[in-house]
Amino acid sequence: MTCRRRFLQCTALLGAGPGALLGARAATLPELRLSGPPASVSNPLIHLAAQGRVPGLAERVRYLPWRDPDQLRALALRGEADFVAMPTNVAANLYNRGVPLKLVNVSVWGILFLVSRDAERRTLADFRGEEIAMPFREDMPDLVFQETAQALGLDPKKDFRLRYVASPLDAMQLLITRRVRHALLAEPAVSMALRKTQSFPVSAIAPELHRAVDIQQEWARAFRRRPRIAQAGIVALGAAAQDAALIARFRDAYAGATAWCQSQRAACGAEVAAVESRLSAEAVADSLGAAPLDAVPAAQARDELLFLFERLFKRHPQLLGGKLPDAGFLAGA
Repeated sequence: MTCRRRFLQCTALLGAGPGALLGARAATLPELRLSGPPASVSNPLIHLAAQGRVPGLAERVRYLPWRDPDQLRALALRGEADFVAMPTNVAANLYNRGVPLKLVNVSVWGILFLVSRDAERRTLADFRGEEIAMPFREDMPDLVFQETAQALGLDPKKDFRLRYVASPLDAMQLLITRRVRHALLAEPAVSMALRKTQSFPVSAIAPELHRAVDIQQEWARAFRRRPRIAQAGIVALGAAAQDAALIARFRDAYAGATAWCQSQRAACGAEVAAVESRLSAEAVADSLGAAPLDAVPAAQARDELLFLFERLFKRHPQLLGGKLPDAGFLAGA
C-alpha cells in the first residue's frame, strides 16, 4: 500500500465527534504544560495559561515559549510539554521518527505575507531578482514560499536572493532598520512591522512598509485551490498523546480560547505581550483581524494536510521523515 493510500484509508473513519472519544471522564490534571512560538497559533495557549486554572482540564496551566525549530525538536524529544504548537510538517517528521505524539488540530491556515518597501509589487513574480529576508530555512514559511514559487513557474533558488534568518521577528528587524527591502513574515510579525514603522521614534528611521503579497492567495492561484494552507496546529506529546479523553477536552478548551481571542482582540493582545516581550499588544490585536485563527480538528483537516504533505514529500521526503504519516498521526484514529 502506498504512503498516500495508507494515509487516506486509515483516516477515513476519523469523523467521530469529541463525545465519541471521551469514554470515561478523566480526572482534572494537577498541571498541564503548554508550549509554542511567538506566533498566532500560540495565542490561545497563552490565554489558557493566563487563567492559571482551567476547570475540568488542569489545576495549573503553564506556558513555555520555544524560539526556533531546534529548540522545538529538543523540547519534543525530551517530553517537556504536554501540548505544543508547531508546524504540521515538523509534527509529521517527529512522528515518523518515533516521537510519541498526535496532531490534535490545525489552527493556522493563512498567516504568511511578503512585506515590502515597494507598494507596486503585488505578486511573487514581481520580486524576481530581489533579496528577501526569509525565516526558518527549510521549515515553514520557507517551504510554503518555495512550493508556491515553483508552482507559479519560478525557481525559488535562482529567481530570488533569499537571506535566511532565525525567526520572523529577526526578519522584521532587518526590514524596519532598512537592511532589506522585502521580508517574508508570519503574523503577528507582519502587524508588528507595520505598527513600528508608523510610530515615533522608529518611524524617524524606518521605511514605509506594505503588505505586498498574501502568500495564501498566491498558493490558491498556483494550485487552483482555496487560499488555505494547513501550516500549523497543536500536537499532544508523550502521555497526553495516549489519553483520548484529555485530547478531546483540551481540543475543546483550545477552541474556546481561540474564540475568545478572536472576540476579545485587545485583551488577547495584552496577554500575549505580557509573555512575548518582543510583541506589542496592539500588533497582536491587529494580527487577529488580518489572519483569524480557525481551530479545525485534525481529522477534519485531513484533505488539506494530505495536499500539503504530498507537495513536500515529492521534493523533500526527509522533511516528513521519509514517508507520509500513517493513521496514528491524527488524534482520534
